[in-house]
This record gives sequence, C-alpha cells and structure tokens, in this order.
Amino acid sequence: MLRYIVVIFLVSLFFTPAKTQPKYEVRAAWVATIYGLDWPTNKALTPTDTHRQKEELTDMLDKLKRANFNTVLLQTRIRGTVIYPSDYEPISSVFTGQTNGYPGYDPLAFAIEECHKRGMECHAWIVTIPIGGQKQMNELGIESVTKKYPSICLSYKGEWYLNPAHPQTKEYLMKLVHEVVEKYDIDGVHFDYLRYPEYIQNSFDSRDYQNYRHGKQLGQWRRDNITNILRHLHKGVKDLKPWVKVSSSPLGKYDNTTQYPSKNWNSYHTAYQDVDLWLREGLQDQVYPMMYFRGNCFYSFALDWKERSNGRQIIPGLGIYLLDPKEMNWRCEDIETQLHFIRSNSLEGAAYYRVKYLTDNVKGLHNELSDKFYAAPALIPPMPWLDNRPPTPPSQLIVTDATSEYIHLNWNKAFDNDTQNAPCYVVYASDEYPVNISRPENIIAQRIYETNYTYTHTYPQKRKEYFAVTATDRYGNESEAIQLTSNIWEVPGR
Repeated sequence: MLRYIVVIFLVSLFFTPAKTQPKYEVRAAWVATIYGLDWPTNKALTPTDTHRQKEELTDMLDKLKRANFNTVLLQTRIRGTVIYPSDYEPISSVFTGQTNGYPGYDPLAFAIEECHKRGMECHAWIVTIPIGGQKQMNELGIESVTKKYPSICLSYKGEWYLNPAHPQTKEYLMKLVHEVVEKYDIDGVHFDYLRYPEYIQNSFDSRDYQNYRHGKQLGQWRRDNITNILRHLHKGVKDLKPWVKVSSSPLGKYDNTTQYPSKNWNSYHTAYQDVDLWLREGLQDQVYPMMYFRGNCFYSFALDWKERSNGRQIIPGLGIYLLDPKEMNWRCEDIETQLHFIRSNSLEGAAYYRVKYLTDNVKGLHNELSDKFYAAPALIPPMPWLDNRPPTPPSQLIVTDATSEYIHLNWNKAFDNDTQNAPCYVVYASDEYPVNISRPENIIAQRIYETNYTYTHTYPQKRKEYFAVTATDRYGNESEAIQLTSNIWEVPGR
C-alpha cells in the first residue's frame, strides 16, 4: 500500500501546485565548525582577521535570512573541543590556529546575538560520544579529555570515544551542556553522535558488558546506555531552562519498514538509538533524522518517523551536499521533491546539511528556496507539551512618526505566565483590514524585543496599508493580534 501512496504522490507533483506555505515551519541549517568546513574559514590572528571572521558569519546569516530561514544549528562542541570559553574543554584551533587560542571574542555568544537580531533561533549542536583521533589527542596534550578524564574514555580503531556504559559519562556531558545552557541565551541543544560507533565489534565494550549487563542482551544494553545519557541531559536542560529545545540527529532510518528494508543501516540496530522510546518518553522536542538519501527510501522512512513522533516535531535532515558534482551530483529537483513530500505530509520542516551548499547557491538551491518554497517567512512551531498558554496581546498600537517612506509603530508590552522571559513580538502588514495573521506572507518582522518597530517602504514593492502586532513566548505560543485600525497613509494632513 505504501508503494502505491508514494507513486500517487509523485504523479500529483506534476499536476498540482506547491502546497501553500505554512505559517509554522522549521527551516534549519547545520553550520559545521569542524575543520572550519562552514565557519570560520580564516584564522583570527589580528584585529582585522577577527573582524573578517565575524563578518563571514554575519554574511552567512544574512543569506539565510534572505531565504527566510529561522533556525541555525551551530556546531558548539566539536570533538573534545568547543567554540566558547569553557571550564572543561579547550577552544577549537579553527579560530586561531592554536588550541585554546582566544580569537578576541566569544564565537558562541556572537553567533547567538546575530541570529536573534535576524529573528532566527540558534541551537547548540553538540557532538557527544566521539572525541577525536589519536593525532588530535596528541595535539591537545594535557587539555584532552583522555588525559583529564581517562576513566570515561575508550579507544577503538584509532578513534577515541566517551564510554556510553560508564556512569560518569553522562555527568561529564551534563557539565558541558549545563555550561552552555546556563551561560548563553541558546534556543536549543542539539545532540549529534549520541550513539555507538556504527558496526562496532564486541571488543569495544566487552568488559563493561560483562560487569554491568544485568541480564540484558547486548543490543538492548547498549540502547539503554544511550537512553540513560539522554534522560540525564534532558532533565538537566529542562530543570535549568524548560523552554530550551532538546533535539538530536539520529541515523535517517529508525528500523526496517513494512515495505522497505533499511539494508542494515538504521538507528535502532546499527547505532543503538531507541528514538521511538525517546519520543514516547518525551525526551525530544524535535528530531532531525539524517535522511541523506532519495527516492522511495526517503518517502517511506519519512512517514515512519512521522508515525513515531508522539506529537513532537520531526524535521528531516536533507543531504544537500549531495548536489555537489564531487559527491552524488544530485539535481535541485531531488531536494524540491523531498520538500513537497514534507509539506504534503505535514512534517514540521526541513534541515539542510550543510549551510555552505545553501550560501554558495549550489545548483541554484538558495534561489529556489527564497523565490519559491520559502518566499514567505515562517514562525517556529509551538511546543504545547511544554506550555500552551499564550501571552496577553500587546495593547495601544499607535503610530508615533511617519513619512512617505516609513512609519514608526509603538505599543504597550504584553505579559506572560513565563516569569523568566518577557514576550517578544511579531509584526504583520497587509493591504486589507483587518490584517490576517494566519497568512505568513503578512509577516514583516519577528522576534522583536522592544515595543516598537519601524516599517520602511522599499520600492518597487507596494506599500503596506494596515498593521497588526502579536506577542509570542519562548514556547512558540502566539497571542491574539492588536490591529492598527486606520490606514496611516490616508490620515488627514499627511
């Protein structure tokens, strides 16, 4: 049956227009800092270099903003190194060429601030279990995790890993996560490589298994080890800042489906990630399965993820690096078909690996997204399982200044049951009154922290006539709108 559904869907793409753009949709990009793959590509050795390094990131964010992206997954912990001043691990050498070299600014704090300026969320992408090869351990010396905490580290085939079976592994990871969540205004923590190495042999953890198996089969024991780490991290994040999203990027196939086998590559058996259990226990707000494949495999496994979602957000990760002629030389249409499928089946959005292939406009993908699929902005989907009470609407929306080119809006602040975070605001504009806030094309600004906004009319676009403002909280709940009841351009005397 699933095979016929997929065929019908593909045929329908050629006879039906793209689904109306949703108001709520995750549009995310992974920004890889390992080896400076996406950022930074230059070292900060002088103040000029530092400025160039920061400008490289803001240029990247500007391109994402032009395509109406709303989420950045920034690699924050790489492999035993980080991108911020830490009490536990050194700053990566990608910024200065030297381990623990300070580039003249805090890269994580800077990235968060710049994302928020553009109305985008910034999530800390944290590589969990792998900590690097022997060469890197030698370069890090006494700063390496293997030297500081040797009891929780394992070496396997020339690579080092945190030991998922060791009870102190989850405590160590929690120190890193707590540090990031407490010190920074991060919107989410995104766990990568929260899994065992693929296709490992029993020698990886045979001693631990003999000591701690408690009668469990090896596969289940390994899955329980990973799940116990996630339980600990999830609780730590939510105890500190409950609005911070907890997500992960598991292998793109959970298990075999009834129609298509996973060909011995899946999260459940290959990597020991019991994501179905994570979702049922509420340990995930979002899941970004790495679905770097196309065709029937993509469709059937995307539907399988949706069926397992338990109401949480499933955001398929798309392998846009495969557009590169040096990789698989995919066509842009391959990604477009996946986006059609995601929307047609009401998945919560898409994530793109990696951002460089967006900003470089490989195969015209950035143009296609900004002109077609993401022509209108989108808000982040709410999380009603955490909080479903919207803020009060803002009040007394007025115009305090206006010319033929701009108007300055002002309003009174909204209030929310979340005492730790003041609401922020979304501004809408339209040619019709009242402004329809269900239409995403009417969004002109989001994540506004102040109680004012200046609308600038840019030619040759048609000037907006009516305005409305809503309040949103950190859980994505949106208030009712306050409307500007008059057409400001028709006010007598103007």
